Amino acid sequence: MSGHSKWAKIHRAKGAADQARGKVFQKLAKELYVAAKLGVPDPDQNPSLRMVVEKARGANMPKDNIQKAIDKAKGAGNGENYESIRYEGYGPAGIAVIVDCLTDNKNRTAAEVRNAFTKRGGNLGTNGSVSYMFHRKGTIEIPKDYDEEQAMMTALDAGCEDFEVLEDSYLITTKAEDFISVKETLEQNGIVDFLTSEVTFLPDNYIELGEEEKEKVYRLIEQLEDLDDVQDVYYNLKD
Repeated sequence: MSGHSKWAKIHRAKGAADQARGKVFQKLAKELYVAAKLGVPDPDQNPSLRMVVEKARGANMPKDNIQKAIDKAKGAGNGENYESIRYEGYGPAGIAVIVDCLTDNKNRTAAEVRNAFTKRGGNLGTNGSVSYMFHRKGTIEIPKDYDEEQAMMTALDAGCEDFEVLEDSYLITTKAEDFISVKETLEQNGIVDFLTSEVTFLPDNYIELGEEEKEKVYRLIEQLEDLDDVQDVYYNLKD
């Protein structure tokens, strides 16, 4: 899977896995807090919050951590104020990159994102310069422990757009608005182990690069994802 943020794949070194996971959970906690604070702090009544909860579950974020982030928003009052900002640009070899941020300081975030692009051989573009190459989709990845035909028929009957057989897993793609219902149908039919599940941006086309150029792109993605204000990074490199 490529073309969108995949923290576990980007941080490949085993020694960094726990640290990377902790950073992911911190970012998800911020996203949960914002979604809960902007609407009703109840996933059943707040579709935006429910989507983030599903994203957090897909990243194996502990239930207690999810609930703590939501509870924090319940008593936040004016509290912390974050603004959503999207940056678009090009990485090494012309790879298209979208960077979604939540920040309480736009100037700081803009400087950090611009510095990452400049340092790693890319450049920022204007709004809309690359986002037209992507479409918002739901993605659900399940292990091959499940019977292929049964899993495929269940996903198709639930309304998925695509069912792809990968090396060690199955990848189910849905329309963004159908993500929740497809996932719930899978669970109702006994498919409850999810490697990843989220609504993301997928590119219309992927770009293939040699190993040396790939590493340059990965270094840019790593630096962007290490920034505290960056929530998600999407790109059209074929892994």
